[in-house]
Amino acid sequence: MKLNELNKMTQQFNSTERMPVLFLGHGSPMNAIEENEFVQGWREIGKTLPKPNAVLCVSAHWETKGTFVTAMEKPKTIHDFGGFPEELYKVQYPAPGSPELAKETKSIIKKTEIGLDDKWGIDHGAWSVIKHLYPDADVPVIQLSLDYSQSPQYHFELARELSSLRKKGVLIIGSGNMVHNLRMVDWRRMNESDYGFDWAIEASEKMKKFILSGDHKQLINYQSQGKEFNLAVPTPEHFLPLLYALALKDESEELTLFNDKAVGGSLTMTSVKIS
Repeated sequence: MKLNELNKMTQQFNSTERMPVLFLGHGSPMNAIEENEFVQGWREIGKTLPKPNAVLCVSAHWETKGTFVTAMEKPKTIHDFGGFPEELYKVQYPAPGSPELAKETKSIIKKTEIGLDDKWGIDHGAWSVIKHLYPDADVPVIQLSLDYSQSPQYHFELARELSSLRKKGVLIIGSGNMVHNLRMVDWRRMNESDYGFDWAIEASEKMKKFILSGDHKQLINYQSQGKEFNLAVPTPEHFLPLLYALALKDESEELTLFNDKAVGGSLTMTSVKIS
């Protein structure tokens, strides 16, 4: 690393008070442009946060073989979805990237070799929620990918290695959904407030019990929790960002839930703040 790059990194990421950690249930990409209670929840939680030096987001929508961080100066806004109104495809979130933070992230993770990515950008799992926290796009954003070949335990352990970034002004966000089964969504009732199938509600309540009691082992072993969990988490990518957030919780910290509602029967928007 060149000396001027190192100096720039040191200046940008000086020691700070420990930043909070968020898990955000991001739901539909339409939350990027709609006005609803979940958007309001993100905005309100944003007001409680110190302004970060940068955001590191672990999104359900960037799965890779191996682990990568975005390392470009100007990440593109990725519209990684189909079948939505044209208005949504016009949304741009021009937050800068942070090659310095990408290199710092690469240097502190020992569990695996981290690749520096110059092709991805900011996907909707990240920008659809971060734009409500920082609408001026004035906070640098990088993303950390999910290695689809690894176990939940592996992801939990890798996440713990990110903890030092919290004391350098970095807001770490996991973005997914605790209950996420798109195949079973009742699209006719998507606009109905807090509507969940029995199995979704049961899985959600168990998840929240484990979260609030600090029983992370049960969440890491979610595939052994029975039928309700199997329906709630048919694939891991939306659930794993929750584990990244919980792995960073210190015993002395408080944990609060917000946006804690179901939509469409088989999704939950439940979000978590750790501080």
